[in-house]
Amino acid sequence: MGFTPLDGLVMATRSGSVDPGLLLWLLEHTALSERELAEALEHDSGLLGLAGAADMRAVLRAAADGDRRATLALAVYDHRLRAGIAAMAAALGGLDALVFCGGVGEHAPSVRARAATGLAFLGIGVDRAANEEGEGDRDVTASASAVRTLVVTAREDLEIARQMDEVLLEDPPGNH
Repeated sequence: MGFTPLDGLVMATRSGSVDPGLLLWLLEHTALSERELAEALEHDSGLLGLAGAADMRAVLRAAADGDRRATLALAVYDHRLRAGIAAMAAALGGLDALVFCGGVGEHAPSVRARAATGLAFLGIGVDRAANEEGEGDRDVTASASAVRTLVVTAREDLEIARQMDEVLLEDPPGNH
């Protein structure tokens, strides 16, 4: 994400990164107000706008059934995902590991497999069986890969609790 959650990868209802010229064109050539454009970018774009469904599971099912909008949505998602990972790898001078987490990263083996295939030039590969099977934290790296590929369960609740604990220990209640 950038300044707002709109930047970056295509999301369920958010557009992800878009050409600023498109936004200017829409404001100049449509009847959309700034507020309506913001609403569209936040709530009516992303997978929902491309495929007609905001849930990646539904998009994957529809694409498997040959739905053209869902197929396009997956192609856009895959392209942006690979582009983002490749850009980070370039900025870091390479990768030691690629970690998938969050809803899609944890639960969509086909997305992980397509990302790895498109990033094979970076030494990334996933073991098909390990990628398809299992739950929770796991290593899905293909045996000949130079870069480890992991699936890690997101634990935002634990991080929030950890940070609150630090805040409370630094400044206990009643010390104001």
